[in-house]
Amino acid sequence: MYTVSNLSNHVFQAIDHHHHHRHCANAKPQITRHSIHLPISRRTEIRAHVTDNIPIVKSKSKLISQEDVINDDKRVIVGTYGRTPVVLTSGKGCKLYDVNGNEYIDLTSGIAVNALGHADPDWVEAIIDQAKTLAHVSNIYYTVPQVKLAERLVATSFADRVFFSNSGTEANEAAIKFSRKFQRSSHPNNSDPPTEFISFTNSFHGRTIGSLALTSKEHYRTPFEPVMPGVTFLKYGDIDAAQDLISSGKIAAVFVEPIQGEGGIYSATKDFLKALRIACDKAGSLLVFDEVQCGLGRTGYLWAHEAYGVTPDIMTLAKPLAGGLPIGATLVTERVNAAINFGDHGSTFAGGPLVCAAAIAVFDKVSNPSFLASVAKKGDHLKQTLKKKLEGNKHVKEIRGFGLIVGIELDVPATPLVDACRESGLLILTAGKGDIVRLVPPLVISQEELDRAVEIIHECLHVLD
Repeated sequence: MYTVSNLSNHVFQAIDHHHHHRHCANAKPQITRHSIHLPISRRTEIRAHVTDNIPIVKSKSKLISQEDVINDDKRVIVGTYGRTPVVLTSGKGCKLYDVNGNEYIDLTSGIAVNALGHADPDWVEAIIDQAKTLAHVSNIYYTVPQVKLAERLVATSFADRVFFSNSGTEANEAAIKFSRKFQRSSHPNNSDPPTEFISFTNSFHGRTIGSLALTSKEHYRTPFEPVMPGVTFLKYGDIDAAQDLISSGKIAAVFVEPIQGEGGIYSATKDFLKALRIACDKAGSLLVFDEVQCGLGRTGYLWAHEAYGVTPDIMTLAKPLAGGLPIGATLVTERVNAAINFGDHGSTFAGGPLVCAAAIAVFDKVSNPSFLASVAKKGDHLKQTLKKKLEGNKHVKEIRGFGLIVGIELDVPATPLVDACRESGLLILTAGKGDIVRLVPPLVISQEELDRAVEIIHECLHVLD
């Protein structure tokens, strides 16, 4: 296998004055700015040689091994991920395949992203057609797919306007900025308008500095403090505490997930969300629903909050919207939009033609009422089957969820079960404090695939003893 550190001498002797260390197993290639002083023609020759010697990775290629990829990852990728020791190379429907040819039923869908599974033909066709036409021009110009996607989101939701971004955390960052700008606009004569936020226990809103400040897990925030100030965490579902703080007049917005995914698959109650809505209306605070994981069909409703009969002022979306391509969306009412001016926010890549074409393909399928009904039906079947198979086990405390976002709470860490399931051909996730199995399959999964997945979980439960 070719890597930067084992390319032929005649190239790297020219740029690596420490090349005699090349053959040391743990030596890093000494390619630093101070050691490169070459004419343009020589640099072009080196680039061509490097490019020519990088193997093309195909899904069933024998040029690479799992060990090679993992070792190279550790050498060149920043160590932010505690990855599962599997190298995935291809997928079709609700199945994934690794570099060794092993097949897995996918109940992760890229952390609730691949709503249509892998390589959905309509999604693939939309991407290819758009890529041949126009992929990116920035938001300096108007493009048709962005407008068409926004029209769909507005027509099917409470919102009047959409701001596009590239991820869930970016969608929440936009919501933070819009909330503060709204309050400043609403209090033009007040030098100290409401700027604080309420978030809740077990919440997850992202990893950029503003969204991180709204995320409850301390171990995510602590290494990067001070994060954005002015955030108070209240117990999820505590109506009295929320009403008291909102009534203080200091709260710009309340951020809440109707169903918490990363936090452990906890669902809000209708009374809780309704109380937040009423309190925000009285105080002039905005209510923000983070539906990055639970929105767009995952619950069997197009939007998770529809099940509660409560609407927000702002809703954030991301994960499933483009079916695997990076996108975020912040949906707002006209009242919020009226406070936003040119230049208040922006993004180079957001809402590009390619990603919006993919998102339209996803949205048009998922928003179909019959599709949503099938998600609800499969979700009920999954929970009932899990209860039938697992509830007698001493380690299973609770099975909960809504549609195809389901959690299995254990009395022990879930990692051994996740590992055993993987070895048996099933990919699942953890949530909460690591004691909850999170099941978020592609929304197109079949009942037969769900039944087989439950059977594998059941067969692997013994590893928890």
